[in-house]
Amino acid sequence: MCCSSSRASTSGITRKRANSAWLVYDCGGDPCGSIRLKEYPALRHFAVELEELNQSLLEMGALVESSIHCSVQALVDRDERMARRVIEDEARINQMELDIDARVTRLLALNQPVAGDLRLLIMALKINTDLERMGDLAANMAERAITLSKVPAVKPFIDTPRMASLVEDMLHRSLDAFVKRDAALAAQVLPADDEVDSLRDRIYSELLELMQENPSVVPSAIHLMFVARNLERIADHTTNIAEDVIFLVRGVDVRHHATENKV
Repeated sequence: MCCSSSRASTSGITRKRANSAWLVYDCGGDPCGSIRLKEYPALRHFAVELEELNQSLLEMGALVESSIHCSVQALVDRDERMARRVIEDEARINQMELDIDARVTRLLALNQPVAGDLRLLIMALKINTDLERMGDLAANMAERAITLSKVPAVKPFIDTPRMASLVEDMLHRSLDAFVKRDAALAAQVLPADDEVDSLRDRIYSELLELMQENPSVVPSAIHLMFVARNLERIADHTTNIAEDVIFLVRGVDVRHHATENKV
């Protein structure tokens, strides 16, 4: 993890939950399910591969969650060292994306899955892409934190940390929903995107007012506007993951629709 924070332990909880909640096959209470896995080594191997894929996605998600937190913390604390660690972690996130892509491609080619397993692998590819893009956005915020650490602060940070905390919670809950295959939990993530948008708009409005009053703060204010924009985009990617979980569990595509009455 890039920094010692409460989010690091939260990510640990995510992985612990994964170990207890992850079920590759739901046999509907049929006690013969485990017997069938023993009788068919290829099926058992596929089940193990799916569980390893699940764990890889959660590890990537934990690192992305930490990067989001640390990039904003570095901005608030004017901590260049923390920001640079976030930038370094981007390379790890990128490598995780490549590894997961390769794993999914191999599983698709060798097993030709259908129904729920096919949906899972397709969703894994989409979640993988969303997580990688979140990592890019976190690294961009860290770069801006470094720039801003060298100049006087424009304004006290209030809404930006609130926005970041909300986005982190959205990501954490969406990954938890993925682990538990919980469409209802995933649906609870979606309305938070509107709250993130409202915070972004408030930050934009305050910064525009500051720039009009004092043109000398324009460069720094623009960096802060990009930070708010990045957090809003991260929230969008988190919403994508929640929507993917709903599709995985229910087979219902809720993109571009209201949430509660669709799931």
